[in-house]
Amino acid sequence: MTTDELREAYLDFFASKGCVRKPSDVLVPNDPTVLFTPAGMNQFKREFLGLGDPHFTRATTCQKCLRTGDIENVGKTAFHETFFEMLGNFSFGDYFKREAIHWAWEFLTKVLKIDRDRLTISVYLDDDEAFGIWHDEVGVPAERIARMGEDDNFWPAGAPTHGPNGVCGPCSEIFFHGNGPKEVEIWNLVFTQFNRVGPGQLEPLPKRNIDTGMGLERAAACLQGVPTVFAIDIFRPIVAAAAEVLGVRYEPETPGAVRIRRMSDHARALTFCIHENVKPSNEKQGYVIRRLLRRAVLDAYQMGHRDPFLYRLVPTVAEVMGRPYPELGGSVPRIQTVVREEEEQFLRNVENGLRRLDDTFRKTRAAGSEVVSGEDAFDLHQTYGIPVEITQSLAADHNLRVNLPGFERQRQKHAVVSRGPTEAAAVFATGPLDVLKKSYHHGSEFLGYQTTEADGLVIGILEQQHLSESASASDGGPPIILILDRTPFYGEAGGQVGDTGMIRGEGFAFRVEDTKKDNDFTLHVGRVVEGTVRLNAQARAEVDAERREAIRRAHSATHVLHHALHLHLGTHAQQAGSKVEPDRLRFDFANPEAVGRERLRAIEETVNRRILRGEPITWSTMPIDEARALGAMALFGEKYPEVVRVVTMGEFSRELCGGTHLDNVGRVGLFKIVGEESVSAGTRRITALTGEAALDHVRQEEDMLAEVAAALKVAPGLIGERVAALLEEVKALKRQAAQRRTDASPRVSADELLDAADTVGDATVVTRALDAATPDELRQFIDVLRRKSPARLAVLLASVLDGKVHLAAGLTPDLIARGLHAGQWLKEVAPIVGGGGGGRPDLAQAGGKDLAQIPAALERALEYVKAKLDE
Repeated sequence: MTTDELREAYLDFFASKGCVRKPSDVLVPNDPTVLFTPAGMNQFKREFLGLGDPHFTRATTCQKCLRTGDIENVGKTAFHETFFEMLGNFSFGDYFKREAIHWAWEFLTKVLKIDRDRLTISVYLDDDEAFGIWHDEVGVPAERIARMGEDDNFWPAGAPTHGPNGVCGPCSEIFFHGNGPKEVEIWNLVFTQFNRVGPGQLEPLPKRNIDTGMGLERAAACLQGVPTVFAIDIFRPIVAAAAEVLGVRYEPETPGAVRIRRMSDHARALTFCIHENVKPSNEKQGYVIRRLLRRAVLDAYQMGHRDPFLYRLVPTVAEVMGRPYPELGGSVPRIQTVVREEEEQFLRNVENGLRRLDDTFRKTRAAGSEVVSGEDAFDLHQTYGIPVEITQSLAADHNLRVNLPGFERQRQKHAVVSRGPTEAAAVFATGPLDVLKKSYHHGSEFLGYQTTEADGLVIGILEQQHLSESASASDGGPPIILILDRTPFYGEAGGQVGDTGMIRGEGFAFRVEDTKKDNDFTLHVGRVVEGTVRLNAQARAEVDAERREAIRRAHSATHVLHHALHLHLGTHAQQAGSKVEPDRLRFDFANPEAVGRERLRAIEETVNRRILRGEPITWSTMPIDEARALGAMALFGEKYPEVVRVVTMGEFSRELCGGTHLDNVGRVGLFKIVGEESVSAGTRRITALTGEAALDHVRQEEDMLAEVAAALKVAPGLIGERVAALLEEVKALKRQAAQRRTDASPRVSADELLDAADTVGDATVVTRALDAATPDELRQFIDVLRRKSPARLAVLLASVLDGKVHLAAGLTPDLIARGLHAGQWLKEVAPIVGGGGGGRPDLAQAGGKDLAQIPAALERALEYVKAKLDE
């Protein structure tokens, strides 16, 4: 059975048992307790807590997951992965232990046709009910059922005595014994039936739940008779592609094979994460994928590969995962661009990092120590991206050790930005909105597509995260939140900012300063400006209609802009995020390079021509599969409901969108691009104005042009010509000034400098101050000296011009090969004259302000070269 067939067989089987087949949640869920989706149950947290739709009680999914807790084992063991798929079936107060056990056995032995003698079971030590079902009803012999303690067969681990408070329960694990993997846990059935309130204090839940998880890749390895997940049908091509791009042969039992397997795993994780618009960065999810990418690149580097390669695995990942996730195919160019740029950037740092590593080892030895400090190890990790494991390995080659406790202390200081809470208690944390959800499980009804004014009932008042019965006007204090059962206010979502306005009722007035969405409720954030608002009060909600109209103009313009980008750049220019404000928009999209002035003008012209055509804007709701079949574009990484809203503009644009829009493109008025910039590797950003803001911008530019024209005493149309002429005049004056300086101050010749140079070993070292030389002249002088003496030459020149110190340093290639670096040389010298700088290994510049310290700086320059060449 192929992996794709296994996935479908599982979902079809549990659908036949009345479970609703739900799509996978996104990898980065709207959940502050986790960075990535760690398990199938995550998207059903509300249902497990009894806060969801009471009619929805059974589900089955195949969930994309990402975990990095066991990252050190990836590639080394048979089954550890970072990205994986989790098959699951769930019950929210519906079926329980008996059905879960019987159905699991039926699926394994009847559908998958696994020999029952190859399966063994474990249950919680005190779970006689589960033992009885397995033994008495299913017929598993007692000797094939193991009773295990709370650390093995209770979720969360150890919950009864030392685990976290909250929802918990015993579990039963199913193990496969086969010719491939000798023994592997393939399925875990969790019976959440208790609420832990203290050590040993388990209270029965009013509704008992089922949460099961089967690792898809693990199960596939068992069915396909292979010893590791890296040998299954959807992983083998990625492993083979990794070996091919590295130019090596994959031999499973060799040390190099561990690296290849790890690269293959990380390539899968990166492909899915970047597809969902997670970009490498130094915090949160971005930090995790940057670490994965760098680890893979270092693996290749240590195998002798010095060029970007990981990006070449992306098409293979998209191809083998294409059946369940066809959307990956359209993202391949964008993902490759992000991965390649990150690889190139890191490879540039690797050389510097390994050089810094050698310096660190020398410094440690010079200090008479055999231990690399935690601070140095962390600096290598943080600044150069070298994992501490690599530092340890290379240190051992020099008979050195790494102070790991010191490294851990440094890492802990920076860890908050790259991880989130992991305790089960945090995962199932509840707040005041959860209490409200029990009475209003559908949340707030949104009326803002049809109107900006509506009547509603105050169903919630939140003051400092606590539900209140009333709130009164006051002069200060933090804002409060009003929640209505129905509202025309749009809560910030999908890049569109929240509405502002007023909510009024008998005896009160509430000013809405912002609107948010949470837990299906619309949160009106603001202040009571008059009287007292009470729970269950009737209210009239009025959105600031003028501001909403400006937001609608900007939001509709983003869809037209998206169309224009595809037209002029290509379909790879997928949306990667947006910000929609009153008559102002920011639109992020995939593109490997700057758009350029001419293409920006063409894009802007296309948008304005569409506006002039005045085509209608309509919207309708439909099942998401139907919307995709119609070609509606979606934002990758966004979770959409099963029924979606599709916004259509004429015949040129169709997108999934929950925002507020105009009813005609022509009402955008005017569209003006005011900026284009890089956001991250492979992602660009356009900032634009619409309507009145665009008109104001054009008028400001006209006023500015008029002022400049008046100052230059020319017509506005001749400004460019006049400025060009002025620039030529400035260049001519600068040349004349430079010539006067040359004529006024006699210069030393290159031959004179070489004759007066110091000799350090077999190298010639020139350290000299020149009178009134510009930085350009110092660089030119260095080039002349290197032409006259092309080998074993080090030059550092200083000058004083306009009251400032200027420094320049240059080296010949052979001295660079011996460990010298012009930029590092100047970093040693520049602080002496009160400045700083740096540059390339062969040529660097710096500046300073302490003229009196030039002799000391030149003396230090000579000492530095002597020290480096004596090493």
